[in-house]
Amino acid sequence: MDDNNIFIGGKPFMNYVTGVVMQFTTKNAESVVIKARGKFISRAADVAEVASKRFLEGSVGIKDIKIDSEEFKNTEGKDIRVSTMEITLGKNQ
Repeated sequence: MDDNNIFIGGKPFMNYVTGVVMQFTTKNAESVVIKARGKFISRAADVAEVASKRFLEGSVGIKDIKIDSEEFKNTEGKDIRVSTMEITLGKNQ
């Protein structure tokens, strides 16, 4: 199940879209979870939209969206809270 997770970061946008599309087409995944935190959350939303509406039109839709936050210490030892988001795309029945 874990290999259906795509973590959004600083790579070119289309790399993530292609990754999502490949999960559904070549690996025949039932669902793919797009995960992001902080400044990459808007990019995750864009990846989900482009993958489901442009490349997998009609066959894949957004099944679930979870938002949360994580707390950790930065390099200076300060407590930092960062928002996280998981978008689950799944095949339409």
